[in-house]
Amino acid sequence: MKYSRLTKEQFEELHQEFINFLATQSITADEWDNLKQNKPELAETELDVFSDLIWEGVLNQAEFLEHISAQHMYLFHLREDKMSAIVLNVKNDVDITTKEGYQWLREHLMDDNVEFFQADKDYSDDKNLDKFKMIEQGAVITKGDLYKYFDKLIN
Repeated sequence: MKYSRLTKEQFEELHQEFINFLATQSITADEWDNLKQNKPELAETELDVFSDLIWEGVLNQAEFLEHISAQHMYLFHLREDKMSAIVLNVKNDVDITTKEGYQWLREHLMDDNVEFFQADKDYSDDKNLDKFKMIEQGAVITKGDLYKYFDKLIN
């Protein structure tokens, strides 16, 4: 398995897609029930293959990632050939994950306690695996509003 297995909740959300996936494998509902009971290892393999297919599709579509912690904001634009990052560091004890802390940040962007950095990073041989590892570390896929805002602000 290349990525991670979808959660039970994710499988429930993708129920119809999973049925379609099984159909492409020529597996009927009865055959699926039989597989789960009599060949659980094969059923597990089907779940893993489906999970990887879903992840691959999601990662191919992902354009922006964000990872925000108490004093840091990592904003990534996932370009075709490289990742572009904007990193914001808060050098005091303001927690930007709170409503009050985020409001402070908005009002003090040009304060000496706020640093901006920009960098580009090339992908490894497996671009989607690079993206997936970032998600595993806490990044979330976004529409890129924060990245675009800060990109305009500092460029």
